[in-house]
Amino acid sequence: MPAFLTAFPAGSHATQRIVLPLFCLLLFAPLSANADGTKLVVFDQPVSTHEWTLKAINPGLPADWTGYDFLVLEFRASSSQRFELGLKTTQGDIAKRIHPYPGVWVRASVPLRYYRQGLGNAQDLAATVNQPRDSYWINIEGGGSGPTTNVQGLSVVMRYPVGEPRLEIRSVTLARTDPGDAVLEGKPLIDEFGQYVHAEWPGKVHAAADLEAAWTDEAAALAHSAFPDRCIYGGFATTHATATGFFRVEQIDGRWWFVCPDGHLFYSTGVNGIGPGSGTRAAGREDYFATAFPALPTIPGLVNRPVPQVSPYLGNLQRRFGEDWRGPWAQFTARRLEAWGLNTSYGPLLNDSLGESPHWRPYVFTIRNWYSGPSVMGMPDVYSDAFAQSVDAEAARQLAPRKEDPWMLGYFIGNEPPWPGRESQFVDLVLEGAASEIQKHFKAGLALGDTPARRRDLVLAAFERYLAVINAAVKKHDPNHLNLGIRFGGTPPDYVVKLARGFDVYSLNKYRWEPPPEAIKKVGELVGRPILIGEFHIGVPGRGLAPGLVQAMNQTERGFAYRYYVEHAAAHPEVIGTHWFQWVDQPATGRPDGENYNIGWIDVTDRPYPELVAAAKLTHARLLDIHSGRIPPTERRAQASEVGTPAEADLFGRPAIQ
Repeated sequence: MPAFLTAFPAGSHATQRIVLPLFCLLLFAPLSANADGTKLVVFDQPVSTHEWTLKAINPGLPADWTGYDFLVLEFRASSSQRFELGLKTTQGDIAKRIHPYPGVWVRASVPLRYYRQGLGNAQDLAATVNQPRDSYWINIEGGGSGPTTNVQGLSVVMRYPVGEPRLEIRSVTLARTDPGDAVLEGKPLIDEFGQYVHAEWPGKVHAAADLEAAWTDEAAALAHSAFPDRCIYGGFATTHATATGFFRVEQIDGRWWFVCPDGHLFYSTGVNGIGPGSGTRAAGREDYFATAFPALPTIPGLVNRPVPQVSPYLGNLQRRFGEDWRGPWAQFTARRLEAWGLNTSYGPLLNDSLGESPHWRPYVFTIRNWYSGPSVMGMPDVYSDAFAQSVDAEAARQLAPRKEDPWMLGYFIGNEPPWPGRESQFVDLVLEGAASEIQKHFKAGLALGDTPARRRDLVLAAFERYLAVINAAVKKHDPNHLNLGIRFGGTPPDYVVKLARGFDVYSLNKYRWEPPPEAIKKVGELVGRPILIGEFHIGVPGRGLAPGLVQAMNQTERGFAYRYYVEHAAAHPEVIGTHWFQWVDQPATGRPDGENYNIGWIDVTDRPYPELVAAAKLTHARLLDIHSGRIPPTERRAQASEVGTPAEADLFGRPAIQ
């Protein structure tokens, strides 16, 4: 196996199910150089690999990097596609994913700790693996870690490139202190409409009048559009089951379903993040933006954001609907959802309103901030009295006002815990932390013998306590709605999955071309509950945005990818819904953790992607028959690039952290 592949641990999406198919496709190509000495690489193969010795890139670089903390590069990428920046060492190869701003020269000061150290302590998976920077962002999930005492060379790898992207490198140095990231030319990066300046695409807005005309045309079309054969909740109007006034689940003829409050079978097609869009940091980067965008509004009940954020998308909502945009926007968004066959939002469209209204749609709700005290990998001190008291108070505060609301499908109690598979590290962090009740429990357990098995059992016992306290509190304060559980990321070990039997629905986030059949079957057997896919998406590299965790070649192929994923999910008897992440494209300058994915149903100018909408409407019209087992799902797979179609691979998905 080539060294750069062995750098990724088993279970990583860089190797799952693709090692043999890709082995024959690897290309190790030399660097070319421009007249000024700038190194140039072109990514033109399914897995395009370029590597060189330190002497070739900078004769002054030492092999021992122990005394340095930053690898500093000046580069220009023609595409927003990620590439893997690798260190070739005598102990093995290490690689991390760099997500560039395209079309501009940047200085990227890459912290070497991401190469030397394993994953750290953060609240959830995204916060664990995404690291923001000022002129790029970096994902540290895969690629391994190790010493940098004998570095022999560097490499860059791009998987399934679109359009033969180019990467120019004109400087590679080391630094003991952070010289800072910088965009060295081409500012501002973001125009007055929130679009990336250094890219063109069909339909890019260049004048306010054109944008307003597009908005008018869409509104006129939606006025005469409704999805057929749906009840007011978005269930299948021609079906009938027992009505209870609230959403519930039922297994009928061996297949699980949601049942809407009026007693119609309901398959949840949902979208995350419906709101004023992801925020992005402007402080210290004001010259990245052609204009000042409005601040992202705070959400009642949530902890204040540590860094102020602005929202280019919110600027366009205010341009379209006025300063008091929430009401008109909510009504218009509800019309979009209904017309496109999307029947579930994340959170109500208006947070300050409960009950039936003209702009209402079924929604799921995520309970947050269970405990304000310290936590390790998102798990608080579950053995403290303060934890139980806080959980009871938060369940009452967040659920009691909604317990009579028929439009709420159910609630999640957490999202993507990062510790499954890392129990030993979890124990170390607890032992190294401040005195606590959980620390006392761990010390007492380890006094009987410190073994990997005992460490795992201690963490699982703490997690059982965590679930027991929360599950009891939510049913106490809201007996009417479904406990949708924790949206687990990656592939948690079986011993973690089994502990989720207390939920009404098992929820998982699965970024793949389709939900892996073997994983769906196993989860169903382990928990005996219906399964909701809480997150998935397919993105496209372009518009200054990265492609997301699963890449399609273009917007048309993204529509095919949506159809393939959703229909193959619905074909499973256990699956009762799929929720796309997310409603609006992320900002080109990145949300707080850096992510800047082209994954929206809506772009930053509040216009839909017609290819995705048209494909989704076709699929949503087929879901009753597919989930009933009467017709098969589509077999049309999507293409990831012109040079390869990895529809069978887990290349771009988020794996369990090893």
